[in-house]
Amino acid sequence: MQTSLADFIKDTPQGREADSILRTCVHCGFCTATCPTYQLLGDELDGPRGRIYLIKQLLETGQASAKTRLHLDRCLTCRACETTCPSGVRYGHLLDIGRGLVSERVGRPRAQVLMRRGLAAVLSRRSLFAPLLAIGRLARPLLPGALAKKIPAKSAASEAWPQPRHARKMLALAGCVQSALGPGINAAAARVLDRLGISLIEARGAGCCGALRYHLDFQVQGLGDMRRLIDAWWPAIEQGAEAIVITASGCGAMVKDYGHALAHDPAYAEKAAWVSALAKDISEVVAAELETLVRVIEERSGSKDAPLTPAPRIAFHPPCTLQHGQKIRGVTERVLGAAGFELANVPDAHLCCGSAGTYSILQPELSRQLKRAKLAALASGLPEMIVSSNIACQAHLASEAEVPVKHWIEALDERLAQQPAPRW
Repeated sequence: MQTSLADFIKDTPQGREADSILRTCVHCGFCTATCPTYQLLGDELDGPRGRIYLIKQLLETGQASAKTRLHLDRCLTCRACETTCPSGVRYGHLLDIGRGLVSERVGRPRAQVLMRRGLAAVLSRRSLFAPLLAIGRLARPLLPGALAKKIPAKSAASEAWPQPRHARKMLALAGCVQSALGPGINAAAARVLDRLGISLIEARGAGCCGALRYHLDFQVQGLGDMRRLIDAWWPAIEQGAEAIVITASGCGAMVKDYGHALAHDPAYAEKAAWVSALAKDISEVVAAELETLVRVIEERSGSKDAPLTPAPRIAFHPPCTLQHGQKIRGVTERVLGAAGFELANVPDAHLCCGSAGTYSILQPELSRQLKRAKLAALASGLPEMIVSSNIACQAHLASEAEVPVKHWIEALDERLAQQPAPRW
């Protein structure tokens, strides 16, 4: 794609990156075949190729409109187009540049600004979100059915953490929304890894990864969240933490991108690149210890006193941030299969469930259509349980699912709980 960027952007780091990305695109249109919003709306401007043209126009003329903002807002940032693209167009990075410029040059109606400020302020801070969630749960029986469904019930999962006792130590991201909605998820990961000879620890003050504010038009504040998280982790990294384990794939995609996001920050560029290199999705960590996991399960299966019960039939929903953002495909399924779970077939597993961070709040109708299509696909294999690896997808699907929905590491932990902890 030929470009002629305007003077205001062409000699900046963002301009040079955008120019490089635009020149990679060859207009083939393969991306439209896997774009959820294009499939729903049938509008070229609601597909990746059309949005690329809108961003190109903005970069070349410096002009954008409310129409530009609308079509960029409708993008889920699922990045399925990146998986499909034969030319390797880094669409997600180009979209971040475009959205940032549209926010500066077009602005928003006051109601939208207030909504986004409220979401950015509350969801990124556990100290605010957790008590509001508790109040919502108390009021849940009094709310209309549709609204009540949006407030997840309190999980009954154990929050007990094993004491650090292994030479191998890894950091966990405590996070913001997940630490309130699903505090048992990291605890389950810690118990699973403990059985595999790894101690998982949370660093004090390791809160939001920055993704929430960064993708809500508050990019400067989002970068500040990233720096704070690096500072919280850095002492443990210097002490030899082997990896940073992330159980929310949305956060994982963001943390793995720190090296890019802070590449031009002289004080943090090197640290950010190191953090990105250490970041691992929990599936990657468990898969690397698969032999030990299988041995633990086989020992329990062979026990005459208390043999393992049959694992439930499950449907795995791979979040977009896992399969398209982090390019991790088939790893979780391999782990679950090795653990004895029967995996139901899920048609169109590459498509987004409609959660996409705050998308389900900001674009409720499109999100609802995608959720119902995803639940129909997940239910088609008659699973007893749906599992995922991102708290937002998990809560989104659970609001209308007819079977339990949980994080896959919790399902694995429950299965391993039938096995006495090994003596290390």
